[in-house]
Amino acid sequence: MTHPAGTPVEQLLDGLVHRVEVEVLHLLVSPVHRYFGRPKDGPLAFDGAGGGAPGTASEDRETADVVAGRGVVGDRFFGKAAHMDAAITLLAVEALEAVAAQLGVPPFDPLLARRNAVLRGAELEPLRGAAFALDCGDGPVLLAGRRPAAPCAWMDRQLAPGAHAALRGRGGLRCEPLGSGRLRRGPALLLSPVPLDPARAGDAVLPRGGRRLP
Repeated sequence: MTHPAGTPVEQLLDGLVHRVEVEVLHLLVSPVHRYFGRPKDGPLAFDGAGGGAPGTASEDRETADVVAGRGVVGDRFFGKAAHMDAAITLLAVEALEAVAAQLGVPPFDPLLARRNAVLRGAELEPLRGAAFALDCGDGPVLLAGRRPAAPCAWMDRQLAPGAHAALRGRGGLRCEPLGSGRLRRGPALLLSPVPLDPARAGDAVLPRGGRRLP
């Protein structure tokens, strides 16, 4: 999507001078908040195509449309005012890989983390409190990194025992959509106002002060 020169969105995009090649592995768009209630009761199902299990083909999309001020079209948080600063969630797959290695278990299905976009090569922590963009080939989609996406107790059930604690500091980033556009699976550019280090994408970082956990 193009933006008229001189608009606030265009001005923010002009400040994104650092570019990092990333890969969009998954785009989760689900009309249902699956992890609701007690983990021991299991995730909620819905009647859409693809069945009742989390991470079905119907939820993992090739593309996802983002609307400024509303979120991901078709997603459970779309247009919900209470979730606007967290309408889009991002996760570095390296975080899941690091946790699986730490716990000594096989690799996780990234869709079970229930983040909207799972990326490879994206260091997310420096983007907290900053405007940045993801360009999947259809133009940059401007986002604002608002707060960490803290892991929940469901991770111990859906991933592996101990995953909840191990994901602390690397559960992803909750973002507000400042611009509209389309996200697409495959190669993409992460446009940032600050330098990013893909080698740190899986590192755990304390929410305050940015100190990396051992």
